[in-house]
Amino acid sequence: MSDSQWPLWEVFTQPNKGEPFEHAGSVHAPDGELALQNARDVYARRGEAVNLWVVPSAAIVASAPSDAGPFFDPGNDKPYRHPQFYIAPRGVRIF
Repeated sequence: MSDSQWPLWEVFTQPNKGEPFEHAGSVHAPDGELALQNARDVYARRGEAVNLWVVPSAAIVASAPSDAGPFFDPGNDKPYRHPQFYIAPRGVRIF
């Protein structure tokens, strides 16, 4: 049995100008233009977004559960990555 569906596209929405994009879901479409139109019809028809991104699912590179070891280990052995390693100059506000 062959796959008769169009390629899958991941949809990211921006709820308000200046806010980060969020993954909203997926749509099927033959090209980017139709994917954008499908995404608008499905994820922004009631004003939920001011901007949309569509990305071919095949273009996404993700880690695998087997990468959970060294790939995600924290850098505790590298003290220069921690803010207490640095001395803030006089006059700089620290939050």
